[in-house]
Order: sequence, then structure tokens, then C-alpha cells
Amino acid sequence: MPSDATLELTEQLIACRSITPEDSGCMVIIGERLQRIGFACEFINRGGVTNLWARRGTSAPLFCFAGHTDVVPSGPVERWQSDPFMPTRRDGLLYGRGAADMKASLAAFVTATEAFVAAHPEHAGSIAFLLTSDEEGDAIDGTVAVTEALTARGETMDYCIVGEPSSVNRLGDTLKNGRRGSLTGKLTVKGIQGHIAYPQLAKNPIHLAAPAIAELAATAWDRGNEFFPPTTWQISNIHGGTGAGNVIPGSVEILFNFRFATASTPEELKVKVCAILDGHGLDYDIAWTLGAKPFLTGRGALVEASVKAIREEVGVEAELSTTGGTSDGRFISGICPQVIEIGPLNASIHKIDECVEIAALPQLSAIYRRILEQLLTRHV
Repeated sequence: MPSDATLELTEQLIACRSITPEDSGCMVIIGERLQRIGFACEFINRGGVTNLWARRGTSAPLFCFAGHTDVVPSGPVERWQSDPFMPTRRDGLLYGRGAADMKASLAAFVTATEAFVAAHPEHAGSIAFLLTSDEEGDAIDGTVAVTEALTARGETMDYCIVGEPSSVNRLGDTLKNGRRGSLTGKLTVKGIQGHIAYPQLAKNPIHLAAPAIAELAATAWDRGNEFFPPTTWQISNIHGGTGAGNVIPGSVEILFNFRFATASTPEELKVKVCAILDGHGLDYDIAWTLGAKPFLTGRGALVEASVKAIREEVGVEAELSTTGGTSDGRFISGICPQVIEIGPLNASIHKIDECVEIAALPQLSAIYRRILEQLLTRHV
């Protein structure tokens, strides 16, 4: 396998203008390469979203590479040093939208698998790819659609690596072995609208809500655990009033979000919030949206193989982390007991002049290949 194979494929994928939910041909490029090495490719599309499920082999264990081909919009093109969809090499870096998030990982998935299959054509178990073009968008017709289809036919996975950019300072220094859950609440506190000069004839819901907000902000929801930090509660928006300066509002709307650990359940958090609101005697309505459940992969075969591969390929001791936002791992964890995220540096993701280190690309491919070797050649 040429040392620049991952770089060349990354450039090819960056050149596809796959702004979410568009795939723009990325999966055709990847699918054709996978078919050449014995993968059966199946498109499980839904709602205008392109989803690829590709599998080589029928036996267990099943190892899956998962990721997304869609990218966020480039932002003001004139602020980029080069066209965001024209991959550009400069000063040891490869620039382009999606370079780090996550077209470099996708390319490394492919080249690692090509190298592994060439060396171990009769490997144990099976290898799969789960790719979507709906991760950066609504994420309702992407990975979740594929996992639903797999569940309906009784297909499960044993190991999964998601190619999210997990590294912080150097390649391999951090891998994500879980993610926090996300629970949003839309709280409406009711009062009585009136003239601001006659407050005795009105009830200001903002004033009524303020002590409850202070208590919610000061509450320790849990202590976290070995892998997760304590659950956090944050207000993202507050809206009240008519826009006039002389009217006491009749209601105030407060939008807040929990990022929660496995130490708490959504039901427990809801009960605690309502108990605080009730304790302040508020008249309120609240609507809940569970954006993601937390997932966690403990120390086991996949984590051990990944830490060992990173150590052997780049000489780094990987740190396990559950920080950051949500990822499609939350959907995959329902049908796969071991899900982790390994990818390039995340410093430039979603930014102007997104980039990835060119030297890191063959290294990332080598890490993925070595993980495959540890998990799928032990019984050959």
C-alpha cells in the first residue's frame, strides 16, 4: 500500500461538495473500492439521506467502521486561504472542508481495510462500513435508519470505531470511549401581563422564575463516575415580554439543556427539575426532548486493542475521554456493546481553514489496520 494512499483518497473526498445532507458521490467512491476487496454494498437511504452499509464476511465477530460523509457549510469562502472544496497542501497540512471531520478518517478506514485484507484474505469474523450523509444535520435519517434496518433483520455488531476527530494535541492522544447524553427542556413560566406602572395588578413571571433559576444553576445533579464528569445544566435562551418597555410580560420561556452522565437517567433529572419548580410555587409548563442517551464502552477488547495500536504506531499513551458533544455512536451503541471514537486532531473542525496533518494520514490508517489485526486474526 503506497504511503500516500490515504492522502490521495482524502483529497478525492474533500473535492466532493458534500454539505449536509448531501453525499455528492463520496459513498460511490468508497463503495467501489470496497467492492473490489469483497464487500457487498447496500444503500439504505431515507428522507433524502444517503446511507451505505457494506460488509465483508458473514461470521462473528463483526467489526464496523462508522462515519459520515457530510460536512458543515464552509462559511465565508473569501476568508479561506484556498477554496474549501479544493484540497490544498500547504506547510505540511491538507486544507479543505471536512479534512478533519471526517474525510481523513474515512480515507484511513478504506486504506487500512485494503491493507488488512491483502495481508489476511481469510481473516476471522467480518468487517463492515456504516456511512451516512446525515450526521452534521438533523441526524434522523442517517445512522439511526441503518441501525433500525439492521435491528429489524437481527444484525448486530461486536466492535465499532467511529472516525470522529478525537485527538487533542497529537494523533492518538485521546480516544472517546463514550459520550454524555443530551436532554433539553422548554420551560414556560406563567404570570399575569400588566402595565409596568401598576405591578400590583400583574405577576411578573421573570421575577417569579429567578429564584428557581438560581437554584437550578447551583444544583449538583450527580458526581459523575470513573469515565464521566458530573452532569451539567445550562440555560441557552430566555424570552419574555412584548418588546415594549412598559408592559410586564404574561409569560417567560426558558430553554435549557442537560449534558448528563450515566450516573443519572433522563427520568431522574426531570423529576428533580420539577421538584425545584414546584418548590417555588411556579405555574409552569415544560416540554422535554431527549436528544441523546449517554453511552459508555468500558475497558475491554476494543479499548485494549486501540490503546495498544496507538502506542505501537505513534508512541502515544491514549487517554480515555467522554467529553465533547454527541456523535452517531449514540445510535450504534444500541446494537453494539463496544463503541469508541478514534480520529485526527479536532482543533480546526467546523472552522475556517479546516485542516489535517499530512504526516498523520498514513499513521491513522496504520492504527486502524493494527486494530483489525488484533481483533480479527487471533483465531486464524
